[in-house]
Amino acid sequence: MCYQNGSVSYCLLKKCYLQLWLEAGLNCVKVSQAAADLKQFCLQNAQHDPLLTGVSSSTNPFRPQKVCSFL
Repeated sequence: MCYQNGSVSYCLLKKCYLQLWLEAGLNCVKVSQAAADLKQFCLQNAQHDPLLTGVSSSTNPFRPQKVCSFL
């Protein structure tokens, strides 16, 4: 139920309150630690990344289809 109370609506205040309540419960991590964790994850999984290693033509679903023609 929303109603207008002066220049600020009750719904807007409630949304702000709920957002702040959710953010207050989050665990904070330093940016330097998050960057180090992300770098470590990327390095550990680089051998499985098709953008870095490429995709073999036999398993590539986007390869050009071969056209069969009989003469």
